Formats: sequence, structure tokens, C-alpha cells
Amino acid sequence: MIDWLAPLVLIGASLVLVSILTSVLAFRFGAPLLLVFLLIGLIAGEDGLGLAYDDQQGAYLIGSIALAVILFDAGFGTRIAAFRRVAAPAITLATVGVVLTTGLLGVAAHCLFDLTWPQALLLGALISSTDAAAVFFLLRAGGITLRSRVRGTLGVESGSNDPIAIFLAATLVELVAQQSGLGGFTTSLLIGFGLQMGLGIALGLGGGYLLHRLMNAIELDAGVYPVFVLVGALLVFAATAQLGGSGFIAAYVAGLVAGNRAVPQRTELRRFQDGMTWLAQILMFLVLGLLATPSEFPDIAIQAVGLGLFLMFVARPLTVGLCLLPFRFSLREVTFISWVGLRGAVSILLAILPFLGGLQNSQLFFNAAFIMVLTSMLVQGWTIKPVARWLGMIVPQRLGPVEKIELELPGGAHHELVVYHVMPGSPVVGGARLPRWARPALVLREGRSMHFRKAGRLQPDDYVYIFMSPRYASALDHLFAASAEESRTNSAAFGDFAIAPTAPVATLVDAYGAVIDPAGAGLSVGDYMQRKLPRPEIGDRVPLGPIELVVRARESDERISEVGLRLLSEAIRRQ
Repeated sequence: MIDWLAPLVLIGASLVLVSILTSVLAFRFGAPLLLVFLLIGLIAGEDGLGLAYDDQQGAYLIGSIALAVILFDAGFGTRIAAFRRVAAPAITLATVGVVLTTGLLGVAAHCLFDLTWPQALLLGALISSTDAAAVFFLLRAGGITLRSRVRGTLGVESGSNDPIAIFLAATLVELVAQQSGLGGFTTSLLIGFGLQMGLGIALGLGGGYLLHRLMNAIELDAGVYPVFVLVGALLVFAATAQLGGSGFIAAYVAGLVAGNRAVPQRTELRRFQDGMTWLAQILMFLVLGLLATPSEFPDIAIQAVGLGLFLMFVARPLTVGLCLLPFRFSLREVTFISWVGLRGAVSILLAILPFLGGLQNSQLFFNAAFIMVLTSMLVQGWTIKPVARWLGMIVPQRLGPVEKIELELPGGAHHELVVYHVMPGSPVVGGARLPRWARPALVLREGRSMHFRKAGRLQPDDYVYIFMSPRYASALDHLFAASAEESRTNSAAFGDFAIAPTAPVATLVDAYGAVIDPAGAGLSVGDYMQRKLPRPEIGDRVPLGPIELVVRARESDERISEVGLRLLSEAIRRQ
């Protein structure tokens, strides 16, 4: 009666296990991991090992639930301060950018595939959104630390453009099914957009706030909190969709609201959500890989690859350039954001909609989207790190806590237990003392634990456990940072040496022959840089002829607090 149960579980668990084990190789070689999951699904599918799977409704259900989990986690992990800093450019990319991309790809698809205009625009909408999971896995696997403004813009855009693309694709599917042409498209689009986005944002805000209140009001077992939050996120997603709003934008907003408030068991919650997000990504890519039939790809491979290249080299750069024009991004930043517009599972998931809508050419839409995703991951996925290095977008990581653990102590006290790794040549190795508000508790040395007071002077490679208030989150970083000798490899990013932001900028003219703007000759170094960089990011630089000034650190109010000086002229360097 249920003879199918054991084989189904066996096949499903085996595919997930193979995907997880294969991820080790992907991390080692820097391969796009999500592409690996997709290929495993293809290999196991109808044209590979013969596992036939053609349940489009089931695949869309699994993919939608997985995407809701991923979007909630993306919102939960986004700090509101970072969101506000990049909200305007990122939301512009996620809305206007998606529409522009759809239009440009629609024109190209109309020529390459000989589709009607509504059909061509539908194909453009299917592949109009970027994939946050693919982008940030590749950055993490490659050890790439981007400038915060660029990273934040990519993150918020990727997290918020999926709901827009889903709405646009669903609207165009209805338009093609009705065969009514483009006449009423604009009106339907605006009304539907306002309804779905308005309800999605409103119910997301309410759902996130209610979820936060319930988590703090109800006392649950520590292991139940993550499950409660996950179910609550799915409830917000489903209720919003049922009422006619965008469940995906509601899930993202709910995560943003709940994640930026004090919640119990945050450490366990983050670990659980990380695991569930990975499982969601694996399942989504495996199922979508199983759904594809590679033997059908050759019929449209040339057109689909051509459309993918048009997206990478024309549509995406043109869209990003126009959308970011009012926000004073540099040419290098615009170029990098353009290149990191990877397409992923969402595009393939949306390509199922034509099947559900009963459209003709449904298989063409699905195959074209699949090939374009493969092209994007192969070309862009393997070149992110070289392009980031070439454009100067990489900022070497600054040393800080190895791990942070939030502790909830009796009586409502709230502290963090911060673990620092003692680097060779750091100030604490030389005898620098910790401030009084830091409460060191334990030192791990060569596998042995000892009380801080009995450990003596700290040694390289010690791990120090310190209790501190969250408001001092990064106040000890400089004591545990590597020495100048250790950091010399970072001179290209942070300068050859530090200078005081309060020093007069005019002194750089006498000392190094710096070329400065006469209007700023009476300013300090920090104020001069602030005029050139109204919203500075760590790693930003101001060229002054034979030298350049580099932002090493900034305060929370965006005032520059540390400045590096880099010598560009070999003659000056030899002095």
C-alpha cells in the first residue's frame, strides 16, 4: 500500500547527502555550490540516472516554501542600520531595475526567439531577479570581504527583488493566457503592484512585530523557539498570499522586523535558521534540476546562451548604471554590482509558472531560463573574486572576535561572551592591559583551559573569553589585531601607515608633494576626505597625486576616525 515510501525517502536522502558531501569540493575549488546542487539534480533526472519527475505543481510548492524560508532568514540577518544606508539604491534596483531588465530582455527575446511581445516580456520577467544565495555563498567561499556599501546594496537588492519579479512574471502569465495584448498591461500592473506590495509590507511589519512579542511573552523550551519562529514566518507568508498580498515580501519584512529586536535564544535561532536555509536551497535546486530535461536543451541552446550573454554584458550593466546614477556610486562600484547579478533558483522556479498557467511554449520558457541560469553561474560565478580584485572592491578583513555568544543572565542582565584569538605581535602580547569594563574569564592555551589571572601574559594563538556589554561590541578589536608587520600585506587596501585625521591637509603638500583642491587647503585631513566622500566606506580612497588617503575606520555617524596614507610614487617611497 505504501511501497513507494521507503524508495522515496531513500532517493531523497541520498541526493541531499551527496549534495552536502559534494559541497566540500565546491568550497575547495571555489565552484558555484548551488550550481553543483543543480547538476546533481540533472544527473539524477530523466536524462541521467533515469529518475523521472514532472510534477510542476509539486516543484513550485517546494520551491515557494523554500524561498519563503530563505527570504525570512535574509531579512532576519540584515541589520536595520545597514538596510537604511543602502535602502534607496537597493530598492531602486529591486523595483525599477527589475522592470528595466524585463523590458530590455523582452526586446532581445523577441528577436532571438521570434516570440510575441507579451511572451518575450514574460521570458524577460522570468530571469529578471538576482540570486542572493548564489552571490553570498561565492563571496563567503572565496573569502571575499567587500566594501560595506557595495555588499549591503547587493544583499538588499537580492533579498527584495524576488517578490517584484514573481509578481511581474505572474501578471504576464495571466496576460499571455488571456491573449489580450499589452493594452491593459500598464493599468493591471500598477494596481496589482500596489495591492501586493502594500499588503506584503503591511502584513510583514505586523507579522514580524507580533512574532517578536510572542517570542518574548511565551516561555518555551530552548529547542522549541527556532521551530516556533520558522512556523510563524511560514504563517505570515501564507496568510499574506491568501489575502492577495505578496507573501514573499511579507516574509522578508517580517524577518527584518523580528531580527532587529531583542529575541530569546538568538544564537540557537541563528544556527537553526542557517541549517534550514541550507536545506531549503539544496531541496529547491535538486527538485528544479530533476524537473529539467537536458536532451531538449540543444534546440534552443544558441538563442538562450545569446540571451544570457546579452543579460550579462548589456541589460544588467545598463540597468544598474541608470538606477545607481543618482546615488553617487563610483564607476568601479557600478561595474562590480553589474557583474554580480547572478541568476539562480528563483528564475527556474518562475519558469514553472507558464506550465501552471497552461501556456503554449511553456517548455521553451523553462528550458531557456534553465540554460541562462547555467550560463550565469558558469561565467559570473567563477569570476567574482578576480573581478572584485581587479576593481579594487575587496577590503581585507580586520581582526576581531572569533566568535560571539549572547548570554541571557538571570534578572534581565544582558551580556555577550566574546572569544578573541590572540594574534602574533598584537598589543596584548606586548603587555597592553584590558579596560576595566571587560571581564576576562578564561584562557585556552594549547588545548588547556586556565583562569585569566593565572595565565600570565597572553601568548600568540591563545583564545580569550571575555564578558562585556553589547554596546562595547568592537571596542577591544585593536588590542587583539595583528601588528603593523603582520598587516603589511594590507597596505594596498589601508595605506602604508596611519596619519591623524586632525592633521592639516596642507602639510601633505610640503611633505609629499600632494595635489589638493585649493578650496580645502585650510581643512584637516579628515574634513578634507569628508568633503570628497560624503558617505565614506572603509577602503574608500582620495587620490592626491603621488599619494592617496585611505579610510581605515569610521564612526557610527559616518565620521572618518582613522586615515591611512599610501605612497604611490617610487621616488617618495625611497626617501
